[in-house]
Amino acid sequence: MGRRYGIGGPWVLRGVDLELAVGTLVRVEGTNGTGKSTLLRLLAGIDAPTEGRALGRPRTAYVPERFPAALPFTAVGYLTHLGRIHGLSRRTAATRAGEWLERFGAGAHARTPLAELSKGTSQKVAAAQALVAAPELLVLDEAWTGLDTAARAELDRAVAERVADGAAVVFVDHDPRRLVDAVDTRYAVERGGLVRRTEAAHPAVSPLVRVHVVGPVPPEGLPGAPTLTPGPDGAHTHTLTVAAAHSDALLRALLTAQPPWHIRGVSRP
Repeated sequence: MGRRYGIGGPWVLRGVDLELAVGTLVRVEGTNGTGKSTLLRLLAGIDAPTEGRALGRPRTAYVPERFPAALPFTAVGYLTHLGRIHGLSRRTAATRAGEWLERFGAGAHARTPLAELSKGTSQKVAAAQALVAAPELLVLDEAWTGLDTAARAELDRAVAERVADGAAVVFVDHDPRRLVDAVDTRYAVERGGLVRRTEAAHPAVSPLVRVHVVGPVPPEGLPGAPTLTPGPDGAHTHTLTVAAAHSDALLRALLTAQPPWHIRGVSRP
C-alpha cells in the first residue's frame, strides 16, 4: 500500500508490502521524517492508504507519542470507556482499567481528570488504554517517551505478555536497546519503502535469566522458547534459560498453568 497527503502530493510511503504473523514482535526503524509514524498509523487503521489496502484487520490498539489528554474523562473513566468500545462489559472494563493503572504506577490518579495529569502520567494512561482489552495487534509509536523507569519496564513486560498470548506487536522507539533481545523482525523505512533488516540489532550479549522448576518436563511453546537443562535427578528438576525480556512472561505462563509449576528460584547465569 501507499500513502500521500493531498491530491498530487509527494508519496510518503509507496509499495509497502508487509505481513504480520501472530505472536511476533516487530521493530520499525528509520531517521526522522522518513514515514515511520505514517506506517504505524496505517497499520493501526488511524489513516487509510491512498492506494492498496490492509487485509485481515485484527482487534487493534495504538499508543501515539503524544497523548491528547484534554478529554472530558477521569483516567479510570477513559480506560473504562475504551474497554467498553472494545466490547468488554462495564464491570470487566472498570476492573482492568484499575489493574493497568496500578501496574503503571498511576493508581493514585484514577479519579483525576485527564486534563490535570502530568505528561508522564498521561502517557501511562495512553499505554494502559491500549492494553485494557488485550488487543490482537498492538502498535506503539514512541510509547515509552515520557514514562519513568518503572513504567518503561512495565510496558516492556506488557509487550512480552501480549506476544506470548499470540498478539502481533509493532513498535518504534528511539532507544536502540529497547526490547533488543525479544524482537523477531526489524524493518527500516527508507526512501518511502520498507526494507527488512538482517544484521544483528545490537552487539551486546543478551542478558539471560534461569528459572528453576520442579516437576515433569515442561511443555513446548513456552514464552521466549527457553532452553531446557535437566537437573541432577533428571526427572524432577529442570532449569529453563530464557532472554531476560521474556522472563516475566515465562514466569506468568508457569504460574498460571493448570496445575501451576513449582518454581524453586530465579537466577542469572
